Amino acid sequence: MSRFSRDALLWLALLTVLAGVALGSRPLTPIDETRYVSVAWEMWLRGDFLVPYINGEPYSHKPPFLMWTIHAGWALFGVNEWWPRIISALFSFGSLLLVARLARRLWPDREATASLAPLMVLGSLLWALFSTATMFDILLAFWVLVGANGIWEARHGRATGWFWLVLSIGLGVLTKGPVVLLHLLPLALLAPWWAKGRVGERRWYGGVLLVVLGGSAIALAWAIPAALSGGEAYARAIFWGQTADRVADSFAHKRAWWWYLPTLPVILFPWFVWPPAWKALFRPGGDGESGVRFCIAWMVPVFVGFSLISGKQLHYLLPLFPPFALLVARGLAADEVRCGWKAQLLPSLALVALATVLVSIHRITDAGDLPEGALAISVWVPLLILLLALSLPLPWRVVAASERVVHLALSSIALLVVLHLGVVRVLSPAYDVRPAARLLNRLQQQGVEIAHVGKYHDQYHFPGRLESPLEVLGRHQVPEWVRRHPEGVIVQEPKKPRPLVNEEPLHQQPYRSRVIEIWRARQILRHPELVRK
Repeated sequence: MSRFSRDALLWLALLTVLAGVALGSRPLTPIDETRYVSVAWEMWLRGDFLVPYINGEPYSHKPPFLMWTIHAGWALFGVNEWWPRIISALFSFGSLLLVARLARRLWPDREATASLAPLMVLGSLLWALFSTATMFDILLAFWVLVGANGIWEARHGRATGWFWLVLSIGLGVLTKGPVVLLHLLPLALLAPWWAKGRVGERRWYGGVLLVVLGGSAIALAWAIPAALSGGEAYARAIFWGQTADRVADSFAHKRAWWWYLPTLPVILFPWFVWPPAWKALFRPGGDGESGVRFCIAWMVPVFVGFSLISGKQLHYLLPLFPPFALLVARGLAADEVRCGWKAQLLPSLALVALATVLVSIHRITDAGDLPEGALAISVWVPLLILLLALSLPLPWRVVAASERVVHLALSSIALLVVLHLGVVRVLSPAYDVRPAARLLNRLQQQGVEIAHVGKYHDQYHFPGRLESPLEVLGRHQVPEWVRRHPEGVIVQEPKKPRPLVNEEPLHQQPYRSRVIEIWRARQILRHPELVRK
């Protein structure tokens, strides 16, 4: 068996463990995972695979590629919850294969880079976590890697590179919108800097323009029919609202330009707090080394661009993990880099700090802002994390840096497994909307009118397999609605305590730091104060 085959089997095994632990530890998590799978469910029910729907209305916030991958699995295996939850793991594995492929092309004389870089990507806590999440970012990272491989091949005279770049832009747009261009265009436009003399600049930029047009054509092949089918408001939203509006003044997650800088230790854990990674990152690579410049052109302009865009989330930077890992792995593989136990101190201290935080939860007297079950986290969880922290400096002797990379990556995966089994599993009842959703399904089957108070994120539709929209009300609209539908029910997720009245809801359960309540309309008629924030 070749070294690459052994490496790939290790990555696949680790992702299988992560996906299995996540499936066994938690349900689909509201509000994001439940929303995206519910959108896929509504499309499936309608038999409409062109326009995404949320609670019966066209959903313009995301393109349909994730939903299509969910539909493909449902067509093969039937409607289920497990398939949507392993999609990110499958694309994560594909991304690791592409990282290894790119490493071999950037530095063919440094074989270890192709082993270390994918393991560093997978061993990044944030990447490993989102490899278990039903979200768009790992899928986007996959298409960015397809495009980066294509750019390298095209710049080195291989026509197939242009094809892969067209495909990555088109399907990247269908995955998460035009943001894929922010990831790929700087790398393509800076090609004369990182690969001087390979192709004439006029010819190169003409090719880039044609590729962007080709990728846009793929996206428009969906967007134009979808706009015609979804109506004027939907058309305006997908062609403008989710592009320029998001860049100029995001309507969600708006943060200062410097917000990413203090979060880097979390985003890049454990590598950010591992000193050999920084030494390797800045290791001289020879004057004008194209592989180093390639990764810089890929990573730096995109990071600056995301810092200037107002909407920011930690996981938006996941597609930048591969160039960072490639640069670090290249430095570690440059020669026999070795390091001793002291290099592991900062990652160990970070784990000790995490264990301390988990222990301190038991000392909190006012747990009102904590999710239901937070105080039930077992003491064995911080103890296991402490054991991981103590294991990191082993062996005490100086060893090859590659051994330390493997140890850190496996420890990162082990940490995520411990957190899933010891923390996420304990908290999961507060995030499991299935009991309430199943009751709503039964009520719908009986023909009962159902209204939801406050913004509805479609969190009940797939978990309950609901087949009709819920009516969405503001609190001021509830009195009129219950008068018109005295046999209906009201769903709400209040944070304020229930007033002392002689009424019991049809259903009540913990929900994050709130509670889900389902009331009969006639109960609300008698006690309007039951509807609250």
